[in-house]
Amino acid sequence: MVLNSNKMSALNTSKIYHERQTRQLCALHTLNNLFQCKNSFTKEQLDEICTNLNPSVWLNPHRSMLGLGNYDINVIMQALQLRKCEACWFDKRKDPACIDLQAIVGLILNVPSDYKLGFITLPLHRRHWIALREIDGKFYNLDSKLQMPECLGNQEQLFNYLRQQLQTNERELFVIIENGGANDSDTSKKWLKTNKDILTPSSSMNGHVS
Repeated sequence: MVLNSNKMSALNTSKIYHERQTRQLCALHTLNNLFQCKNSFTKEQLDEICTNLNPSVWLNPHRSMLGLGNYDINVIMQALQLRKCEACWFDKRKDPACIDLQAIVGLILNVPSDYKLGFITLPLHRRHWIALREIDGKFYNLDSKLQMPECLGNQEQLFNYLRQQLQTNERELFVIIENGGANDSDTSKKWLKTNKDILTPSSSMNGHVS
């Protein structure tokens, strides 16, 4: 029996934990997809973090006014600290190949997103969080808006994907690493390769330039 590509993709990703989008909870889905566990975080935990960040009863700047989610990076960073991890902002002036993928937990991408009410697109500016991580030697896009995880491929294919994503100023990338504790003052050294270890797109093509 010959399987088509869609069925093969479903089989390959069937063991990957992937939360689908509900309401404005992409930050929650991103965290759970990143840690590959349904119970890594709950909406109640993220709401509690919002309250701790800003005890205002009427309007909390770290989430949606309606309490539907739409959590900002401050909530994600606080949540990561509960798992002894932290988010490091990636300077888009650098090439993604400078990231030591062996030293990180994963990546979180922040992209602009349209807000829809049914079939109607509303003129509201929203941000969407996406988890990227390695699973069984392959890198996956665990976007909660996808029907299933998207296999990006090997390291170089991931770097190419990131280069495309970061071409505009509207997108931001955060590198997720384990927190070394209070004595670890320079976290960037954990995940930044030295210059001699970085292969640029041209140098990784065995000397061939098209």
